[in-house]
Amino acid sequence: MSIDFGQPREAAGNRELVAQRLKELRNGQGVPETLTVEWRGKPTHVEVIDMPVEVLRYNPGTHRIRAQRAYDPARDRTLAEDPWSPESQDYLHSLLKALPADPAVIDKAFEDLMESLREYQQNEPGLITREGILVNGNTRRAALKELGRPSMRVGVLPESCTWNDIHAVELSLQLRPDTRRDYSYINHLLALEEQVALGRPLAEIARNFHTTTPACDRDLWILTQLRELINRSTAGTASLRLMDFENAKERFFELYRTYNTESARNRERADLMKEGRLAAIVLEFAKTDVRFIQPDFHERFLDQRLPADLKPAPAQKTAAVTIPGLGRTVQAAGARVTAAKALTDSLLRAKAVRAAGSAVTAEERRAAAEVFDRARVVFNEALEFAGRDYRLRKKRLAAPDRVTDACKDLEQCVTDLVLARGNGSLDEGAFDDALLQLRTIMERVAVEAGKSVPLPGEGLTWLNDAVGRQR
Repeated sequence: MSIDFGQPREAAGNRELVAQRLKELRNGQGVPETLTVEWRGKPTHVEVIDMPVEVLRYNPGTHRIRAQRAYDPARDRTLAEDPWSPESQDYLHSLLKALPADPAVIDKAFEDLMESLREYQQNEPGLITREGILVNGNTRRAALKELGRPSMRVGVLPESCTWNDIHAVELSLQLRPDTRRDYSYINHLLALEEQVALGRPLAEIARNFHTTTPACDRDLWILTQLRELINRSTAGTASLRLMDFENAKERFFELYRTYNTESARNRERADLMKEGRLAAIVLEFAKTDVRFIQPDFHERFLDQRLPADLKPAPAQKTAAVTIPGLGRTVQAAGARVTAAKALTDSLLRAKAVRAAGSAVTAEERRAAAEVFDRARVVFNEALEFAGRDYRLRKKRLAAPDRVTDACKDLEQCVTDLVLARGNGSLDEGAFDDALLQLRTIMERVAVEAGKSVPLPGEGLTWLNDAVGRQR
């Protein structure tokens, strides 16, 4: 069941004001503006009115800033106890403006929204209950308030609206790809988890979110990994939060694909690769660096460079295995994974303490930052060598190289166009014919890549959009 946050203190007054403005709308001349929403499984037209910005209240259950609420635990507790107090509404206002990965910073997308509203006014109406609770348009209300605008156009839901309806309508409107400011990835994961907890079939959830069942399976796997990382990061009062992984979406996408492929061949090697990549993600390396980490990364590139004090002892020693006839011993199966996990755990805890603020002492933060920075230097050196090895091994895969070569040719084309513009030598007809050929080739590449890549990454998603191919 969805959380019932009750009603704001202004509920009675807002009901009267909404009823008055709906009556004026119906008695006026001209065609009233309406908004179509999915209401209890069916499209429904609701009437649109103007409401004072100041009387509208942010939805404390909005999925847009669900993960970011953990940014300030004290204010989050106040929000949970009394979501309609001025302090709680102010906290929601600040989070709606903020960058999802760092709520201390104003999101550039929010600034763009303000600029759009300043120049073009409000294109799409928000959506409220009769009590003035914003079901859709929370961020727009924050932007209008920042701009000092007195009113906001909003659709009005039926009088029988409950909190179950509020949550359902918000998801139907917001968690679909469109031109609005997107939900952050972590909040998308939390909304998906909520729908699963409500017992809805995954195929139905995928349809509602305009995605696929395999993509939902991937997202649930990633959320499970994130929660495990948070548990592993706990060091006293310090712990990482879901929002700390907000910018790691594409890196976890690649981890999911490569882990599943490798685990089908060898589970231990897959776990080794996963721990190496998780450690690199914690250390904030880019996607292009993280993909260099293969199952042999620790053994071939990292262990020899890692100082003794950065090698945490495994929780339990695993008996060594003697190789018959050679008189040599090697670590038993699982020992390498245990050691890799211990290293990742130490980095998780260091990152949590480093970002814990006043929850830990300055000396603890300094020590954690030193561990984090030293580990990053060692990983960076190991990744340089792993990258060279990775590129050599990937030479046998022609398709990526062909695309890279085509990119170089297109870069040269840009230069040629600049030169041709200067001397008027461009054959426009031939150039247009070449572009049409390029479009045809790109469409064929998208089709064949779609057959080979079941879960498109950022690049293939762009290609599909560019050629207008439905996924």
